[in-house]
Amino acid sequence: MAILDDYLDIARSHFSHIPKSELSVTAFNDSLPSFNHPRTTASDRQAIVDRLKPYTIISSMRERTPFPGELLRQLPNLKLLLATGTQFETFDLATASNLGISIAAAPGRGRTDGKLTSRPARPKLDIKKGGSHPTTQHAWALILALARNVAADDAAMKGPTKSWQSQLAIGLTGATLGVVGLGRLGAAVARIGSLAWGMRVVCWSENLTQEKANRKAEEMGLSVYGGYALDPDAPTFTAVSKDELFATADVVSLHYVLSDRSRGIVGKAELARMKESALLVNTSRGPLIDDTALYDALQTGRIRGAGLDTFDIEPLPADSPWRSTEWGTKGRSNLIITPHMGYVEDGIMHTWYEETAENLERWLRGEPLLHRLN
Repeated sequence: MAILDDYLDIARSHFSHIPKSELSVTAFNDSLPSFNHPRTTASDRQAIVDRLKPYTIISSMRERTPFPGELLRQLPNLKLLLATGTQFETFDLATASNLGISIAAAPGRGRTDGKLTSRPARPKLDIKKGGSHPTTQHAWALILALARNVAADDAAMKGPTKSWQSQLAIGLTGATLGVVGLGRLGAAVARIGSLAWGMRVVCWSENLTQEKANRKAEEMGLSVYGGYALDPDAPTFTAVSKDELFATADVVSLHYVLSDRSRGIVGKAELARMKESALLVNTSRGPLIDDTALYDALQTGRIRGAGLDTFDIEPLPADSPWRSTEWGTKGRSNLIITPHMGYVEDGIMHTWYEETAENLERWLRGEPLLHRLN
């Protein structure tokens, strides 16, 4: 078995109880390029095939390594693909089925067989009662860090000049939060903005209607109207056009599923509509934003700042211009970047590997897989 993208070396212990006579495990802490990325060369693709070809079982970290049909057809030894998370648009399930490759997910619900986990169990909270996905927390960490100048002030106080306050902070009370994609995560982020700071929440997605937005507010345990204190007759979640959202929001947070249709959904036109004082946060998928357009906008200080947890190429290359220490200086916008940490939380990471281990045990015993995808 190959364990892919185990950057923090936490996966191997979850499979150590399986006898070595049954299973040989190799964990990779580095990362391969995406097989079907436009910038991936033929030699890069061959390197991916060469690394993965020997393995019967592959444990993947979410969609970090796509498995299109072209790649699957070059892995004749592969019989079982164990995937963490819930989004698998980059996996060719039909081709996998035709090749006799079983694919099963680890959705984060925990083991089903009653065995003790490697970590103390934590109660699962319903989102209506205050629970939230780790990505929701990370989105708000980025929003607050940008609004309160946390990263800039920290760097200034520790840097060579030993500075004090670097710039004025932004207040969020009564501000407008624009949520692109009102699904589970987007609605959770919207709920916090409404309850915590009385923000006006405007939402947009391709097929969102006001009726759907009202239903989502109810699902979040909120009243349909009155969520914005300055206008108690307004909907708690207001469905608006894409143009209106980018033109009126003080904070824009992206929570959209990446597809061919949504790639580059935030481009030069959307960035041009944003207020100069606005913040943009992406904890969803890097390619939702036109990289070049955002870089140009931030270089010229077109908006106040951005918080990016996801990127077009991951891990972020060492020479990426996003890694510059000059953001927030000489007219540039503020920028906070984090290494796709929205889901990298102790509890969920270990739960995913525990579920993966249970499915592996079942496969070795010839039993039906749980959470099977094909």
